[in-house]
Amino acid sequence: MGILQEFKSISTGEKTQREAEIEKGKKSFRQYCNMINSDFFKKERVYQDIVCDTLQKMYERKIINEKTKKPYDILILNLPPGFGKSYTASLFATWVLGKNNKNQVITVSYGQDLAISFSKTVRNTIQLEEYHDFVPVSFFPELKIKEGDGAADNWALKNAYMSYLGTSFTGKLTGMRGNLIIIDDPIKNAEEAINEKVKQGHFDFYKNTLTSRMLPNSLQIIIQTRWATDDLAGKIITEYTERCYVLQLAALDKNDKSICESLYPTEDLIRKRETLDEHIWLANYMQQPIDIKGVLYGKFKTYDVIDSDLFERQIAYIDTADEGKDYLCAVIGGVIGRYGYITGIYYTDKPMEVTEPETARLLSLLQTRDCLIESNNGGRGFARNVERELKKLKCRKCNITWFHQSKNKNTRILVNATNVMEQVVFPEGWEKKYREFYKAISNYQRKGKNAHDDAPDALTGFVEMINGDVKGRMKPVASPIRAFKLF
Repeated sequence: MGILQEFKSISTGEKTQREAEIEKGKKSFRQYCNMINSDFFKKERVYQDIVCDTLQKMYERKIINEKTKKPYDILILNLPPGFGKSYTASLFATWVLGKNNKNQVITVSYGQDLAISFSKTVRNTIQLEEYHDFVPVSFFPELKIKEGDGAADNWALKNAYMSYLGTSFTGKLTGMRGNLIIIDDPIKNAEEAINEKVKQGHFDFYKNTLTSRMLPNSLQIIIQTRWATDDLAGKIITEYTERCYVLQLAALDKNDKSICESLYPTEDLIRKRETLDEHIWLANYMQQPIDIKGVLYGKFKTYDVIDSDLFERQIAYIDTADEGKDYLCAVIGGVIGRYGYITGIYYTDKPMEVTEPETARLLSLLQTRDCLIESNNGGRGFARNVERELKKLKCRKCNITWFHQSKNKNTRILVNATNVMEQVVFPEGWEKKYREFYKAISNYQRKGKNAHDDAPDALTGFVEMINGDVKGRMKPVASPIRAFKLF
């Protein structure tokens, strides 16, 4: 083979491979992203697979509501800050326009400056020159901006009348209708997140203005970091439940590992969790928004150091788990007068073969004398097994009692909330020492559905024990407290 023939053979092979790659990008939004920006879209970033695949399936109407038998037409996409949700959405807009240049895209952001920035990103991506390895026009040769129609926030593609409008919640939508609606991060900051007027304004704009500009069979994508239960995503989910497909990705998985180590290392996220307000961390990074105004408990009293010899009673109240659905919660502490000083918390969803010996170990270690266990949901068997474990530890001073809790749990929690706040004293730093328990307590809502009530239930039972609903053995008062500080 001559040099010229060899060159032609190589060139033909490379061309064929490139054409195959281009065909993949046309068919797969994920492949398209990988080739447009391989530095950000990496194969090992699995969460990007989920996001890109969901966006494409929504566009192709392949995600069906089993109840209505109709495709979902509203995608609620919740991602933590820093995971490229806005950039991914901008690339999705270019891919959709490339698939069909008759598509019309409207994007909405919290401010006009951001709206223009988003629009420029989409427009500039389309206008990338082919000296890059892959650009949108590589996949879609007809994807070109109409000459003389490249305004920052309002422009059209070649051979199209109107293709794109970027606006804000206070902007105008006149003269434009769309079949792809992208709302990108409607809330600017924490201050807006608690502003009822702002949040209602967002929903009013969406319901009364934006929806009137949607073409038939439109696809809506609401991409945002969560802030509150009644933010725009929350209101849309509530109002249009059967039309909404919700994709929520938390920054940390159940093992406290980052969902994308190369983009946001676990160590950095843990530091973020330690410094941010708990409610902001849960909403922004874990997609667990809380209605701060609706939480049942406020700030608890704390103590610095306390001498256990002063305790008149040493008690524990335990709410057992229900078939793995709930958490086991044990609240352990000492009583002085009408105050209960927390010395230990055990809050876990681990199986009984783990929780029974660990509960016994804590009761023994903390010198508990009276332990009350709810017998509902298998609590009686749990109590007997804990007794056996205590005997193994040679702990014979802990009196285990079980009973059937017949009172309504939610009513008990609400009625005793004031007493809980007044009478329970936690050790300083309990928010971090008992992190999961703290989250369950601090986020418990006065009204509405709560995911778990085990922590408030056990804390309520602890106070009920203090107030005499269950009388335990008394221990003589010893010497005065040697070091004590109460806030």
